[in-house]
Amino acid sequence: MTHRFPAKEIALQSGLSTATVDRVLNARAGVSPQAKRRVETALRELEAQEQQLSARGRRLVIDVVAEAPSRFLREIRSSTERALSTFRPLSIRARFTFHETLSVPDCVAELVRIAKRGSDGVCLKARDVPEIRNAISDLTMRGIPVVTIFTDCPSSQRTAYAGLDNYKAGQTAGYLMSGLLNGADGTVLATQSDRGFQGEEDRLDGFRQQFSRSRPDVPILEVGSGAGLNRRTAEAIEKAYEKGTRIIGVYSMGGGNHGVIKTLTQFRQKPIAIIGHDLDEDNVDLLRSEALTLVLYHDLEQDMRTAIQHILAHRRVLPNAPPDNSLSDIQIITPLTIPDRYCP
Repeated sequence: MTHRFPAKEIALQSGLSTATVDRVLNARAGVSPQAKRRVETALRELEAQEQQLSARGRRLVIDVVAEAPSRFLREIRSSTERALSTFRPLSIRARFTFHETLSVPDCVAELVRIAKRGSDGVCLKARDVPEIRNAISDLTMRGIPVVTIFTDCPSSQRTAYAGLDNYKAGQTAGYLMSGLLNGADGTVLATQSDRGFQGEEDRLDGFRQQFSRSRPDVPILEVGSGAGLNRRTAEAIEKAYEKGTRIIGVYSMGGGNHGVIKTLTQFRQKPIAIIGHDLDEDNVDLLRSEALTLVLYHDLEQDMRTAIQHILAHRRVLPNAPPDNSLSDIQIITPLTIPDRYCP
């Protein structure tokens, strides 16, 4: 059994005699399974204590770069700050670079600046395009780990992804939508913030696959490039909508739901079901008023904690990174099940 602690220290931690610890460590005969387990537990506890001691006084700086509507950026900031507090006594400072809209060249320029000034790691919500994948590769080559959050760049050299399985989220929305419509005829509207975000593309693919399996007779009207902003989303729907179309359901992947509902009301459309994503302040208000039927939610604080754990493991501050399959659970939130912390 490999270790780096004196037998006397292991004995003190485990409550066993030094002689028993020595027999366990050297795999000698006459050792009970209970003694072996106690020594293994003591070693894990000593390693954890060592990590905590080495972390005291150490300071790290991570960069959080995201393109999203301001209401969602506020959720990312508060979730990151709550997640960081769970890593004490380690001192981690976050630098936030947030934009409601961020062109690909400007995003690349920001990643280049981070590469030049240095960082202990980057949490990145950005579009999955070649220029950004190249910038991620450059950061990685400089020894700066990049964890994509909420939407992935899977073919880049990023260290890990933290978020939910977006394809399964889309499938879940398709399954729920087909049941909520209860055989009604018409068209389902599917809105995205930007087709460059891989997460939303996966949601749309999963939704198409699942919904079309149960309701192949119902067309899906796809609308993109609303940036999750109310006005731009409304304008995109106005351009795509054809007079006489009956909208019976809405799957909103990228937000802008006040704009979605306002525009459909102007067209005298009252969908049977509207499914949104995330518990930002707009969606919480719309849930309370029952303008939204339900929201697919994942715990942003847990996502940010997972992202930070990947960075700390890369920096060898933590012994192990989270498993590759540690994706967020998909939670279904209705007007009756809004979490307490979102209630006034």
